[in-house]
Amino acid sequence: MTSVHAPLPPAPARVPGARRSGAAVAWTVLVVLVAASGVVGCWRLFVGTEHGQSVDQAALEGAHIGQTTLWQVAEPVLDVVSVGFIVAAVLACGTIALIRRRWSLAIAATVVLGGANISTQVLKKLVWDRPDWGHGPDFNTLPSGHTTAAASVAVAVLLVVPPRARPWVAVLGAGYAGATGISTLVGQWHRPSDVVAALLVVLVWGALACLVPAVGVREHRVTPTAAVPVVSRHPVGRTGDRVAIVLLLLISLGAGITGALGLVSTWHAADPLADRASLLTAYGGGALGIVAVAALSFAVLVALRRSAVAAGLRDGPS
Repeated sequence: MTSVHAPLPPAPARVPGARRSGAAVAWTVLVVLVAASGVVGCWRLFVGTEHGQSVDQAALEGAHIGQTTLWQVAEPVLDVVSVGFIVAAVLACGTIALIRRRWSLAIAATVVLGGANISTQVLKKLVWDRPDWGHGPDFNTLPSGHTTAAASVAVAVLLVVPPRARPWVAVLGAGYAGATGISTLVGQWHRPSDVVAALLVVLVWGALACLVPAVGVREHRVTPTAAVPVVSRHPVGRTGDRVAIVLLLLISLGAGITGALGLVSTWHAADPLADRASLLTAYGGGALGIVAVAALSFAVLVALRRSAVAAGLRDGPS
């Protein structure tokens, strides 16, 4: 008698391996640790030491040169930043997430907006103080609240927009965050270290938020059939992400090298506050340093977002 065997069930769909997911988490942890160390380093070097304060103060006083003309551009940029601005950003990000049917993205945006802005205020007002060595007011202003608000809004939008829009948002967001930071310097509201620390605070929370949508949401690899064709082997937006990352890295490299030369020159000066040339050098170096950190931060966040997607994160309808 011939026995009839039931057909074996199809093999379960494969999911990306733990190695790729582990790499995404490892890169995120590394970025968080480096950025957090940068925040602490800014305070210890430029607030906690007398010479660091003098270099930072030189950049602030250099901003007074030509301020009348530049303030006409800087003031409208700063006027945008407010509590209402952040509330509007939360609503806008929630609306985009609703349209894309991705509430995890709304949570990620909220993590950035809430975490970054609360952290900045806690660090500035409750954790750190400013030793009085005669370089400006004796109250602490690091990190910059205006820069944190502007950069966190830009990162929140970066997280919720569809993949095709992400490269544009990354470049424009870096530009907006950098412009806000420089505007606070132009208005003599903040020193360069305040702005750089704020950008790094946002980078910490932005990196953590990149992994929020990945919780419990993984793509299954489906075997292509006539009914389920494979349209493309490349994730949507990969080329655009790469272009944005390269562009931002080039901007960061150029601004970073030029700004570092100016700041090193100021640092090694016997008296950074001695003359007009020293003040302008410190001012230019500080402004370029802000541009470099803003561009680098957004390049890193795009890369982390892409890494999370490659690890199995479904990016939602585009």
